[in-house]
Amino acid sequence: MKVLMVLTSHDRLGDTGRKTGFWLEELAAPYYVFKDAGAEITLASPKGGCPPLDPKSSEPGFQTDITRRFEKDADANAELAVTARLESVRQEDYDTVFYPGGHGPMWDLAEDEYSIKLLESFLAAGKTVALVCHASGALRHVKTPDGKPLVAGKTVTGFTNGEEEEVGLTRIVPFLVEDELMGLGAVFSKVRNWGVHSVADGRLITGQNPASSGPAARLLIETLSKKK
Repeated sequence: MKVLMVLTSHDRLGDTGRKTGFWLEELAAPYYVFKDAGAEITLASPKGGCPPLDPKSSEPGFQTDITRRFEKDADANAELAVTARLESVRQEDYDTVFYPGGHGPMWDLAEDEYSIKLLESFLAAGKTVALVCHASGALRHVKTPDGKPLVAGKTVTGFTNGEEEEVGLTRIVPFLVEDELMGLGAVFSKVRNWGVHSVADGRLITGQNPASSGPAARLLIETLSKKK
């Protein structure tokens, strides 16, 4: 199995002067779900090279056994340092794609033409895609072949309004994931703030928050296994 993981290249948290990027757990947990299942993993980002890590995600309070495993993994960090440039990757080379979150994707992946076309091409090819947390916002411009919003009528999840409010960034982010997806006609599914929650609707898998990233990756593997 060949898995593409798409990370953000955006490192500025609006006009706050603070840094953002991808959330470590949302890369590390799925990475090892795939790696331990024997998958071949390719990392990509809009700008290529080493994508920005949200510094908050490596603070002690957000560390897990999986994030510590990743930080000590020389091979994984070597791969992270040289992510492929997003415009150079083709869905034909992969079985599936997974988008980790962090606040960064709301600024770049949600608007990136290569990301939008990539997701559309995976789905047009009948392949399953997965996105977690803020990366669910990268679906906002993704369309079906007939030009309708991909998420219209689909059950999805992502970082909730309540979770955004708890981290104090409701007025900083360019849009709220929950409101945006609902506005596009999605059925937004959620559990309590920070609860583990992942959803599959056809070929689309989404996870609510960092703790849901590993479960979403496992759900992706289960879904792929059933389609064989």
